[in-house]
Amino acid sequence: MTPFETIYIDEIVAVFDGGEGPLGHPRVYLNLGPSGKIQCPYCSRLYVNRASSAAGTGEIPPSGEPEQRNA
Repeated sequence: MTPFETIYIDEIVAVFDGGEGPLGHPRVYLNLGPSGKIQCPYCSRLYVNRASSAAGTGEIPPSGEPEQRNA
């Protein structure tokens, strides 16, 4: 399944509630683990750690990419 959206973050744990107010999903804590990425089981958004992504490709994702910060 293709990810709905790719979100680059600087953390190794993504904290996300699906957004969109009451239409979101329960708050989840997703550990990006050794691969540096994980797909949300609720909304299919793909979370990628910038450092892991840069190590694998030699490039850092552009800052214009969508970003979710843990709050």
